[in-house]
Amino acid sequence: MHARRSRIAATAAALVAGCGGDAPQVPMTPPAPAVSVVVAEPRPLEDIEVVPGRVQAYRTADVRARVDGIVERRLYDEGSNVEEGQALFQIDPREMRAAVNAARAALARAEAEVQNARQEADRYEDLLADRAVSEQEYDAAVARLRTAEAGVAEARAELERAELDLSFATVTAPISGRAGRAQVTEGALVSAAEATLLTRIEQLDPIYVNFSASSGQLLEVRKQIAAGRLQVPALSSVEVALVLEDGSVYAHEGNVDFLDLSFDVETGTAALRAEFPNPDWLLLPGQFVRARVVVGVRPDVTLIPQRAVLFSEQGASVMVVGPENQAMPRPVELGEMREGSWAVLAGLEAGDRVIVDGLQRVQPGQRVEPELADDVAVADSPPDPSSADAGPPAGSP
Repeated sequence: MHARRSRIAATAAALVAGCGGDAPQVPMTPPAPAVSVVVAEPRPLEDIEVVPGRVQAYRTADVRARVDGIVERRLYDEGSNVEEGQALFQIDPREMRAAVNAARAALARAEAEVQNARQEADRYEDLLADRAVSEQEYDAAVARLRTAEAGVAEARAELERAELDLSFATVTAPISGRAGRAQVTEGALVSAAEATLLTRIEQLDPIYVNFSASSGQLLEVRKQIAAGRLQVPALSSVEVALVLEDGSVYAHEGNVDFLDLSFDVETGTAALRAEFPNPDWLLLPGQFVRARVVVGVRPDVTLIPQRAVLFSEQGASVMVVGPENQAMPRPVELGEMREGSWAVLAGLEAGDRVIVDGLQRVQPGQRVEPELADDVAVADSPPDPSSADAGPPAGSP
C-alpha cells in the first residue's frame, strides 16, 4: 500500500514538472482532407445550338379564279388531301362554251376565205402565163391569199384561247397537298381580273422549319473554325432535331438545306431552313418549335460535373490536384451544359485530376488525399434534345 502511494506521488510530480517546465511542445499536424476527383478525358463532342423555329409548308399554292363567272359547285372536302390535277371548283361554263362555238365558226369562215383566195390566186397565175392579166392583178390576188391565211391563224388562236377559258371553268389543284377552307361558296361571283382566291393548298410532307442565327453566332463559329476548335460539315449534312411545344422530341431528324448569305438589317440575323419528313402531319404550318442544330464537332472537349466549377468575378475555374497532391486553382473556358455537366473548351489537359467533392475543405496549395469519384455520371453521348442547354453564368468566359 505504501509502495502504491509512492508511485502515484511520483507520477503526479512528473506531470506537474512537465506542465511547468520549459520543454517545447510539438503541434499536431491535421491530416490531409480527402477529396473526390474525376480524370479529364478530352473527347470529340457535338456543338449544339438551340434556337426557336417556325414550321412552314414545303410548297404553298393559292388557287385563284382565272375566268369570270358564277361558282356552281365545290368538288372537294375542305381540309382533305388532294392530288395534282384534281377538280376543286366548277364555274358556270355556259358563257365560255358559247365563246368556243363562236371561235370555231370564225375559224371555219376564215378557212373558207383562204380556199377562195387560193383558187383565185391559182387562176390568176394561169392567166398571167397567157398574159391575160397584169402582174399587178396577180400580186393583189396573192396578197389576198396571204391575208386570208393570216385570218385563219388569228381565228385558230382565238379558238385556243376560248377553249383554254372553258378549261379554266373547272378549277383544278396545281399541286398535291392539303386543301384548306374554301374562300367562296356556291353562287359567288369570281373575277379573273381580281384573281379571286378560292382556296389554298399546302404540301406538308416533307416540311420546312425556319429559324435564324445572329451575326455574332456566325462570327463565333467562323473564329472557332479558323482556330481548329470546331469541325463543321457541309451545309446539307448539318443535322437538326426538334422539340415540340409540349417538350416531346420529334421522331424524325432533319437537315439544313438553306442559309441566307445576307443579314436582316432590322434583326441582324441570317435566315436558315431545315427540311424534315412529316409522314403523319404532326408538324403543321405556323407551329412553333425549338430546333437543336448540330453546328459541328469540337475535337477536344472535357465534360466535368457542374458542382466542380467555381465562379468568381475573374471567371470560371476548377480545383485540380497537382503532382504532389496539392490543390491548385485552374481557370477554364466553359461551353454549354450537357446533362448536368459543363463542357470545358479550354483550360484542362488529358489526365488532369479535377476535384468534384470536398471543395469546401480545400484551400489553394493545400495537400489533399484524392480518390476517384465512383458516383459521377459524365455525359458521353449527345444530350437528350428535350433538355434545354444553358450557357455559362454571368462573369464566366
